[in-house]
Amino acid sequence: MARFDAEARAGLSLIAPPFLYALVILAAPLLTILAYSFLTDGYLEIIRDFTWDNYVQVMTDPIVRVVMTRSLIVAMVVTAVTVVLAFPVAYYVSFVVRPERKSLWLFLITIPFWTSYLIRVFLWKVILGYNGVVNSSLTGLGIIDEPLTFILYNVNSIVITLAHAYAPFAILPIFVTLEKIDRSLLEAGRDLGESRAMTFWRVTLPLAMPGVLAAVLIVFIPTIGDYVTPEVIGGGKIPMIANMIQVQMLALDNRPLGSALAVTAMLIVAVISVTFLFLNRRFLKVRQ
Repeated sequence: MARFDAEARAGLSLIAPPFLYALVILAAPLLTILAYSFLTDGYLEIIRDFTWDNYVQVMTDPIVRVVMTRSLIVAMVVTAVTVVLAFPVAYYVSFVVRPERKSLWLFLITIPFWTSYLIRVFLWKVILGYNGVVNSSLTGLGIIDEPLTFILYNVNSIVITLAHAYAPFAILPIFVTLEKIDRSLLEAGRDLGESRAMTFWRVTLPLAMPGVLAAVLIVFIPTIGDYVTPEVIGGGKIPMIANMIQVQMLALDNRPLGSALAVTAMLIVAVISVTFLFLNRRFLKVRQ
């Protein structure tokens, strides 16, 4: 018993520093935002009177509803596009690339991490701009007479930019899961007369679902709260929920309402994520 207590104390001593650090860095700001969301906004000051008015305004304001809906739709589309495009890449690296060259491929996939996210967003603005790479190339080839104006400052350009930015985050977890699949299971499926397509559908895809699930959550959660891309690529004309929070917090100095928006967005993301986890678990049980 004494030995067990000593090991427990040693384990707690190892866990305590990072736990306290995470508590201060993560929990304290969240609790602060939660507390602000129940206060009252005054002129250049915050009145410390408890109120539900901020959440009532968030729930009833049609502008908030439109922006929140747009944020959810954009995040879902970006997640779907990113994961669908990431899976073939991860599959190719895992099943087709020779083992001695997989490290090189992973190295190439992580190259975007070498540059700042902001720089990558501005590069897409240059690529999709009125006189950008795409328009210049199409004009030079004689495909179009005038530069295209619909490829920038719209939802499509935001989706393209975000899908590119978060592609490595989707490829890597799917690749890790595919690497753990026992190849003998696939050989057994083919020996039993299954085609490659049916073996993929019945064996590979269910076993890869944990990686797909991780990729979905890794892409969806930060995408819905992205601020830079809608501001730069959307030209500020297509605000998402993060842009609205920024306006309330800084431009209008309404921190209680901005905090209520942030808390509401976090709750919506949490509910969607938990629901997706539940549906995915039921899907796997049915497939088994």
